[in-house]
Amino acid sequence: MFNEIFGLAFVLINFTLVLLMYRFFGKTGLFVWIGFSTVLANLQVVKTIEIFGLTATLGNAMYASAFLVTDILNERYGKQEAKKAVWLGFFTLLAMTIIMQMVLMFNPHETDFAHDALSTIYGSLPRVALGSLAAFMISQLLDVHLFSWLRKKFPTDSQYWIRNNGSTLISQFIDTLVFTSIAFLGAYEFNVWIEIFITTYLLKFIVSVLDTPFGYIAKRFKFEEEQNHPSTVQPNLAVEPMKNV
Repeated sequence: MFNEIFGLAFVLINFTLVLLMYRFFGKTGLFVWIGFSTVLANLQVVKTIEIFGLTATLGNAMYASAFLVTDILNERYGKQEAKKAVWLGFFTLLAMTIIMQMVLMFNPHETDFAHDALSTIYGSLPRVALGSLAAFMISQLLDVHLFSWLRKKFPTDSQYWIRNNGSTLISQFIDTLVFTSIAFLGAYEFNVWIEIFITTYLLKFIVSVLDTPFGYIAKRFKFEEEQNHPSTVQPNLAVEPMKNV
């Protein structure tokens, strides 16, 4: 049960750190987190663990935190800021992939001890790297547009959970489909690919649902510079209906 209990704590710590970045550094902190999380998620994915009786890769919690960040940006600052964060994350991931592949091409010195370890971590097959980049870009942009669409349908503060979960769970499904198809379809038998797809999405589903309370907390943060310049904060599209006394 260690992995299950520690895994829950790991998820909560990831989301708590997102809130701390936002609280201390405002919107800039969220943009930094996007670049940070895309790199770490793709480093963690090379480690496999057993959790709930399933073989899974790490990286799901860190990857889910990127969806939390874009939802917060979309909620408070609008779709364009969220899309900017997506492009930032994509470019960060692309730059890391190019740079580290070039690093591996250097001939190591005879006393070097790091090359083999770096090769294990960064020497992913080209289709795995392509799958990661494509899945991130497609799913994140879809999440931004779905969140904005759901905001028009469910605009009140109390309905944030619908916007957050609806956009994230659908986009995570597409993310899992794109990544596993590019990276693994044809490399494994079809029934094995189906198992990988289902277990990966199931874990992402659980992690994504857990981020909702953190989104509500982020909505309550107030920043002095934004109060002085209210145009930097996305206005509420609707207010809660008055309750009968």
